[in-house]
Amino acid sequence: MAATPKRRKGGPEIVPVTADDVPALVEPCRDCAFWERGPGLVAGTASTVSRDKAAWVRRVEAEWGTPGWLVRVDGQPAGHLLIAPAHLAPRSLAFPTSPVADDAILLLAVRVDPRYAGQGLGRRLVQTAAREVLSHDGRAIEAFGTTRGDQCLTPVDFLTAVGFYVVREHAAYPRLRLDLRTALAWREDVEHALDRILAPVRRLGAGNPVGTANNEAPGAGRP
Repeated sequence: MAATPKRRKGGPEIVPVTADDVPALVEPCRDCAFWERGPGLVAGTASTVSRDKAAWVRRVEAEWGTPGWLVRVDGQPAGHLLIAPAHLAPRSLAFPTSPVADDAILLLAVRVDPRYAGQGLGRRLVQTAAREVLSHDGRAIEAFGTTRGDQCLTPVDFLTAVGFYVVREHAAYPRLRLDLRTALAWREDVEHALDRILAPVRRLGAGNPVGTANNEAPGAGRP
């Protein structure tokens, strides 16, 4: 009797984040409203954090566009990216390297579940975000990186690995930028242009994958 063929598993699937997807975000972002609340706001319960985050997603959708993307592997949440204009991320004002440039959209967080590290999912999420910014005639993406492992920020090593460069130095929280002007000049072949801009992601060491956390960023309060 012939053996039953094994089911071929599908590749990563990237879909826009909606308010209903908040519970599927990778921890600790799922239970944190760090970016969505101003620096002076105190912590809330898990239910209020979830409600605030869902309301924030709807606001970004209404005022700008897609606030982020989920990546799924074999149907399971494997990572996410959140992005928005800086004025829709009140916590951005708390950083010593703020403000974000007027022509840039703010990358809030990139998180990949450690079980799926080393598969290039972070790079694919950044590329998806770059396409969204280009669709709004944006010129750049900026991010507040961390050299300290803060849970609510993206490691500087990851950002530089995917093509960001430092535009304002700081020992702990530099501001970095991904310039998309090259892709604007290559609109007929955006994918090729983004491949030129986004440097290949070097595999991050097990001690510093995207999404790990040890400390808290400026103005952080426990959600």
